[in-house]
Amino acid sequence: MAVFTLNINGKQQKVDVDPSTPMLWVLRDELHLVGTKYGCGIAQCGACTIHVDGDAVRSCQLPVSSMGDYEITTIEGLSENADHPVQKAWLEHDVPQCGYCQAGQIMSAASLLKRSPNPSDEEIESTMNGNICRCGTYTRIKAAIKTAAGQ
Repeated sequence: MAVFTLNINGKQQKVDVDPSTPMLWVLRDELHLVGTKYGCGIAQCGACTIHVDGDAVRSCQLPVSSMGDYEITTIEGLSENADHPVQKAWLEHDVPQCGYCQAGQIMSAASLLKRSPNPSDEEIESTMNGNICRCGTYTRIKAAIKTAAGQ
């Protein structure tokens, strides 16, 4: 075990875990930030997406020992009152059905809009391609991203 000090959602958090522990489990089990979901465990579905220095990454395969001084943002830290443009657009377009993948979808979309404020259809499709939605709300996801880009 080792003690790590992590910058999560703008706060310093200390955890005492095995250095190989994936960030997903640090967030969920140690810090009780359960908005980040476990989907596949092999970084293929996107349910566990968080931001590391603003970039969308899969937390299920990201060891806590690799975090250093990076700024980590979870869905809980994306906005204080769920009023991030992507979150508002998600509601406007009634994107969630079962909701399981939505935190990862939103985190990927928010990262896309941060680096490309007015993304093309191709950029949206390329970025969101790695996020799997069991309910098939891909058309609404794309429309919500376009709406968020306009805000």
